Amino acid sequence: MAIRMKRVYEAPADEDGYRVLVDRLWPRGLSEHAARVDLWLRGIAPTTELRTWYGHDVQRWPEFRERYRVELSQHGDLLDLIRDIERHREVVTLVFGAKDAEHSQAAVLLDILGGRGSPS
Repeated sequence: MAIRMKRVYEAPADEDGYRVLVDRLWPRGLSEHAARVDLWLRGIAPTTELRTWYGHDVQRWPEFRERYRVELSQHGDLLDLIRDIERHREVVTLVFGAKDAEHSQAAVLLDILGGRGSPS
């Protein structure tokens, strides 16, 4: 069993397993068919306020990561849902739109979920 992460703009692959979009907003310029998302879990994404504050400024990454972890502590049910999907589907890929995978909310989620897979 594994939880992985991948940019939603990369071509979907069978190895992705169950694809969960973890962004609050739908990725620009991408159709539902092209994204091949099994579940859009927008409630697990950072709040609009946190996302706007962060603005993908790497200097703010440490604080963003901590603030997002606090937000996620209020969403144990959604984290459990992803773990449950993993148990049934074996591979779950968290898909996201950010260009910088290392400094994305998916990286925080992967860490929290104990992701045994590495970013693809």
